[in-house]
Amino acid sequence: MHVTRPAPDLESLEMLLAVGEMGSISSVARAHSLSQPAVTARMNLLESRLGLRLLERGPSGTRLTADGWAVAEHARRVVDAAVALSAATEALRDRSTGRLRVAASLTIADHLMPAWVLSLRHAAPQVSITLRVTNSAAVIAAVLGRSADIGFVEGTSGPLSALRARRVGGDQLVLVVSRDHPWARRCSLVSPAELAATPLVLREAGSGTRQVLEDQLARHGLQTMTQLELGSTAAIFAAARRGEAPAVVSSLAVAEELATQHLVTVQVGELDLRRTFRAVWSVGRRLSPVERRLLAIAEGSARQA
Repeated sequence: MHVTRPAPDLESLEMLLAVGEMGSISSVARAHSLSQPAVTARMNLLESRLGLRLLERGPSGTRLTADGWAVAEHARRVVDAAVALSAATEALRDRSTGRLRVAASLTIADHLMPAWVLSLRHAAPQVSITLRVTNSAAVIAAVLGRSADIGFVEGTSGPLSALRARRVGGDQLVLVVSRDHPWARRCSLVSPAELAATPLVLREAGSGTRQVLEDQLARHGLQTMTQLELGSTAAIFAAARRGEAPAVVSSLAVAEELATQHLVTVQVGELDLRRTFRAVWSVGRRLSPVERRLLAIAEGSARQA
């Protein structure tokens, strides 16, 4: 009885082609937002399924064997056909639904998304756009659950390894206090230990802002102390202005409060409070033309910043 070997999956074939082009497992891993062991495991499984040795690993990198190049030739035709099929079905979906579902974290939604959506409306006026505003963890859950087509998050919260991700800018967190707070006239830096020992006004768990701060304090073996936990940037600013406690917020979001001197920044030492904004979408699906357009707009605004 003849037993047919299971067909290789499309993403493994794409990775094989990428290894042939890049000559490096680590480069392929970065391109696919995966770990190097994950790519190696996929290639080992592909070799096992095909019953062929496809890769030669050496000190200078990884290259395809003769069998590997032969398989890659066929793989290229399969991948190209899949891309054509995906583009055709995405075009049909766009024409039939005419909608784009976006989820974005609070800072991105408030300060960047309006300009991005305006640009997209000029490019694709027929598309209906819905925007869900929530924290980064909930954005990732929406994309994984397919209730959002594309998401935009701050920091690295959530299982990014299960998603495709692309950088679309970033900002920095700052420590702010009311004008009457003792720290408002402070000349020395606030140390990580002092910050951790001070009750703060913070965003809720799952927000990119809080996650970046907690990750940085954890590097020093420290944790945050929370006096107030609020899900609204405006509420955090109001609490900080009242002198409830210092707050750690986005420099992008707090710019107007600082310009009007309602709040004052306090310098923090030894913590890297920079964070990255990323577009995220599900592994295994290709962005539609409208989604690719939105991603290009977001990346373009990051380059101009």
